[in-house]
Amino acid sequence: MQENNDYPLSEVPPNSRKGFISMVAVLLGFTFFTSTMWAGGQLGSAFAIDQLLTVLFVGNLILGVYAAALAYIAYKTGLNTVLLGRYCFGEYGSKLSDFVLGFTQIGWYAWGVATIAIVLIKLCHISEAWQVPLVIIFGFGFCISASIGYRAMELLSKISVPAMLVFIGICFYQGLVHIGGVTELLHIEPKQTMGFSAAITVVIGTFISGGTQATNWSRFSKTGKIAVISTLLAFFIGNGLMVFVGAFGAMIYQQADIVDVLAAQGFILLAVLMLFANIWTTQDNTIYNFAAAGCNLFRTDKRRTITVIGAAIGTVLALFGMYNYLIPFLVLLGTFIPPIGAIIMANFWVIHRANPPQLSDIELPDFDFQGLAAYGLGSLAAYLSPWMPPVVGMLVASISYVLLVMLFSLRQRVVKIG
Repeated sequence: MQENNDYPLSEVPPNSRKGFISMVAVLLGFTFFTSTMWAGGQLGSAFAIDQLLTVLFVGNLILGVYAAALAYIAYKTGLNTVLLGRYCFGEYGSKLSDFVLGFTQIGWYAWGVATIAIVLIKLCHISEAWQVPLVIIFGFGFCISASIGYRAMELLSKISVPAMLVFIGICFYQGLVHIGGVTELLHIEPKQTMGFSAAITVVIGTFISGGTQATNWSRFSKTGKIAVISTLLAFFIGNGLMVFVGAFGAMIYQQADIVDVLAAQGFILLAVLMLFANIWTTQDNTIYNFAAAGCNLFRTDKRRTITVIGAAIGTVLALFGMYNYLIPFLVLLGTFIPPIGAIIMANFWVIHRANPPQLSDIELPDFDFQGLAAYGLGSLAAYLSPWMPPVVGMLVASISYVLLVMLFSLRQRVVKIG
């Protein structure tokens, strides 16, 4: 029974670890998401193609390295992010990361549920009276595979990811034919403006929350190499591809979503299939992440129950208009999520020298004030920074955490000597 429940409060044992194909399929299914394309559409309208590629390379490289570093930690410990948070925030202090990460995943889930209902109505010319029923149907329907667990999400991704890659290839080819080739694409002028730093923040924000919680699957990796390479492929290449798809559509068709682009190209059936494959493979991962955070928050192993509760909350948010707040939401994620992962990395590599004791073998304080203070400092620095807030937040959080731990340790020694 515990194996089927995906170990919400404990390490993943060696006999439940997965191989490379399994990890890549699940993680790519996670990062292939419509909202990432919408963010790409904002960038495609603001940058020429050469500047755009620079933004995508820098932003997704930072995102990929960040996620891959956490992936290795997850493999080594067998723990996900919310459980790793206990090491640096304390037994009850780790509820901070549960709340922050859980809230962001519910926001994504609400956005995805609203998106599929709205787009499906437009594609199939269904009456708008169906929007509320469809939101409810999809809100609870998408959580089924997440409720079953890793095995169901793996099967869904192995079918959906290759199909989506084919649809993207068709879309690219038709788009280049439509505009007259690569040369014409290079000559498209931006219609809006956006600063480089803001653009990097948007790119990182597209999946920084997901990258922070991708440990829910990378902890199932058989080897560290599998964990790191599969995560880089998903977050550097996969997420970068999604942002570029959105920018490509915006440049040529003034449509960021590949579903809208395929429809504009006359591929209505492919557009509907892409819509379902794209949304479902991320929605089940998203609500699975919420369940992991919820299990740690309430100290319960009833992952399926938390999954359904999260789906209900996300559905209500979708009904109340979460769809309209994507870009501000991305900026919020890019500001307040990275310090959490940075502190976990500092705790693993600097404090525990890449060899932390098992959670069951140590007594943790209720609140680790060094970790909590470092998170506050990192978040504040990111919020106030005019230059790449995610990077600034990570640097300030990790450095201040290490310094605070060292100062506290030195103070304890002085007190003992005195």
